[in-house]
Amino acid sequence: MTEHGQAATERVFNFSAGPAVLPMPVLERARDEMLSLPGVGMSVLEISHRSPAFDRILEETLGELRGLLGIGAEYELVLLQGGASLQFSMVPMNLLRGQSAAADYILTGTWGITGAKEARREGAVHVAWDGGSTNYDRLPEPGEVRLSSNPAYVHVTSNETIQGVQWKHDPDVGSAPLVCDCSSDFLSRPIDVAKYGLIYACAQKNAGIAGVTAVIIRKDLLERSTDSLPTMLDYRTHVKNGSRPNTPPVFAVYILGLVCRWLRESMGGLSGIQRHNAMKSRLLYDVIDASGGFYAGHARPDCRSDMNVTFRLPDESLEKEFVKGATARGLMDLKGHRSVGGIRASIYNAMPVAGVEALRDYMVEFQRSRRA
Repeated sequence: MTEHGQAATERVFNFSAGPAVLPMPVLERARDEMLSLPGVGMSVLEISHRSPAFDRILEETLGELRGLLGIGAEYELVLLQGGASLQFSMVPMNLLRGQSAAADYILTGTWGITGAKEARREGAVHVAWDGGSTNYDRLPEPGEVRLSSNPAYVHVTSNETIQGVQWKHDPDVGSAPLVCDCSSDFLSRPIDVAKYGLIYACAQKNAGIAGVTAVIIRKDLLERSTDSLPTMLDYRTHVKNGSRPNTPPVFAVYILGLVCRWLRESMGGLSGIQRHNAMKSRLLYDVIDASGGFYAGHARPDCRSDMNVTFRLPDESLEKEFVKGATARGLMDLKGHRSVGGIRASIYNAMPVAGVEALRDYMVEFQRSRRA
């Protein structure tokens, strides 16, 4: 039996913001190949990162990513460690250090704020827009973003997991290199890579497990990296060594490749998974909108995330009761982040429709029982 009293073979619905639910076919294949990779005779957990077996895994994973995202030849794609948190530092270290211009940050929530804080260690930061006055419940309106003169780059967070706001289009920043923390909606929808200078994303939301981070960088931007950088914090090191300047997270790369293949073969690629995710999020937002205020969404309707559905109940005691009842039903990790409170349902790529439907039905029943 597990911690929650579930039999070892039973699965609950995991609404955690990350690490998050994985596709069942990916889990099943990893299970089947755990003891021995076909034709290799040892586990993927044991193989050398310099072995022909991992050569194939890495090549296939990078190929799947390039195909799904439509990454052109003018971009390098590397897999790193350290999560998006390390990229908060690596981006300004490589793109801002030694530059006379400022880096512009559009602040739409917690992770954008954190990225800007780290960038200030390397150079000047200009806040082009800050949604703090309304507790980051929306994105900027056209004309609200005020860029600096000739910024070194402009940084955005495509989806804020804590506040539950998501860009539905590529921001227009003129000729400035656009840098995006795409961690929490990476591979959940198509993205026009050609509009970006650099995209980074950790895997443990939609693309796999913790331990691997994808970085897509336009080749001309590599010229900004200086020799003053520590070796492992220089993007050129990872490009030169093909994502293997040291021992990479072999298992995490393997899982990333399996998730990419699942998206391509079973979900219709990124356009297909985008439609699937939009359908799932509507199931919950429809309940919120029909609740007469019993459920109050944090994000404004036109800025709502398809990944993280955030909402409040009339008071904190009801929220605690809601989470307790959900847990008893196998609807796990629904408590919202402390900075926003309330409830947060993270319904990433691999969250089954059945899980979202179960949460929807529970929300309807919970409200009905309090008004009986």
